[in-house]
Amino acid sequence: MAPFFTIHHADPSCNARTGVLTLPHGPVATPVFMPVGTNGTVKALTVDDLTEIGFQIILSNTYHLYLRPGTEVMSAAGSLHEFMRWKANILTDSGGYQVFSLAPFRKISDEGVRFRSHIDGSYHVLSPAKVVEIQTILNSDIQMQLDWCTGWGASYKEAVKALGITSLWLDQAKQAWDAAKAQGYGGALFSIVQGNFFKDLREQSAETVCAADTPGIAIGGLSVGEPEYAFQEYLAYTAALLPREKPRYVMGIGTPQYILAAIEQGIDMFDCVLPTRAGRIGHVFTRHGVIALKKDANRLDFRPIDETCRCKVCREYSRAYLRHLFKTQEILCSMLVSYHNLYFMHELVQGARNAIAENRFLSFKADVLRCYTEGEGG
Repeated sequence: MAPFFTIHHADPSCNARTGVLTLPHGPVATPVFMPVGTNGTVKALTVDDLTEIGFQIILSNTYHLYLRPGTEVMSAAGSLHEFMRWKANILTDSGGYQVFSLAPFRKISDEGVRFRSHIDGSYHVLSPAKVVEIQTILNSDIQMQLDWCTGWGASYKEAVKALGITSLWLDQAKQAWDAAKAQGYGGALFSIVQGNFFKDLREQSAETVCAADTPGIAIGGLSVGEPEYAFQEYLAYTAALLPREKPRYVMGIGTPQYILAAIEQGIDMFDCVLPTRAGRIGHVFTRHGVIALKKDANRLDFRPIDETCRCKVCREYSRAYLRHLFKTQEILCSMLVSYHNLYFMHELVQGARNAIAENRFLSFKADVLRCYTEGEGG
C-alpha cells in the first residue's frame, strides 16, 4: 500500500516541496489548490469543467451539507461523490469556519457547538464525534476536525479558551475517526493548529496535533482579518513547528501572493472561494493582475483576458464580449470567468511545482509577483 504522503523533491533554497497525496479517489500532486464547492458544487462550473482543467481534489462544507440536503439524503446517495457525480477526491471542512463566521448563531461548550440554522432558525448541536460521523457519511477523502478559530484582535484569554476547546475536540474527533476506520472508512483526518497570533499558544497547539498523529495537519487561524505582515510571520513560525513528513494545509487563501508565500514555507494544500466569487462580480485573474470587466476600456478590446493563457475561454472569447455578458447580467459571464479564474489558479500551482522540481522556486515566485503587481491590473 502506498504511503499517504510522499515528498518527491525539496527546493534547497527554501522550504518549498513537491509531493503526492495517495487518496481513495486517486493521487493528488502537491502543492495543490482546491476549488471550493461548499454545497456540493463549485459555483458556475460542472464536474466536467473541473476535470478538464485538471483538478484532482475539491472542497465541500460539512455544516452546509448537514443542513441541506441532510444526512438522510447523503446516506441514500451513497456518498457525496455519487451525489454530485464527481469521480476525484473531496476534502470536507468540519464546519469550524462557521463557528468563526456565524458567531451570533452559536454557543460553544466542551461537548461541541449549539447553533441556530441560518436557513430556518432551527437549533442543532454538532459535537466533534458528530462531525466525524457526517463526514464519514459523505465519504470524504480528507475530513477536518471540528475547531474553534478566533479572529485578528482576539485577546490572549479568548485565544487560550478557544485553543483548549480545539484540543479537547481533537481528542474526541480522533476517537470517532479511529472507530470509523475500524468499520471500513478509508478517509483521512486532519488536525488543526490554532493559537491565534500568540507564539506560545501556537507552540502548544503544534505539540498537541503532533502527539495526535493524524495523517495531515492544517494551520488554522490565518487569513482572518490580520495584516499581511502578521500572516507571513505566523505562517512561517507555525509551519516550522510541524513535522516535515506530514502534509500541511492552510485554509482559505486564494491570492497569488498568499499562495506563493505558503508554498515557500512548505505548505502543500490550500483552498479559497476567491476565484469563483471574483468571477461572479466580473473580476478576472491575469498574469498582470486582476482586471474588472465592467471598465469602459474593455468595451472595444477584442483581446482575450490573458494572451498567454491556454484555457478555452481565452481561446474563444474577447474582453469586449465578456464585458457585454457582465453588463447584461448574463449567467454565461459567471460560468466563463469562473472557469478562467480556476484555470489560472491551477496553472499557477502547476508552475510552482515545475519550478520546485528545477530548484528555482524563489525566482519563479519573484517573477510571478513582479508581473502580477506591476501589470495593467495591478
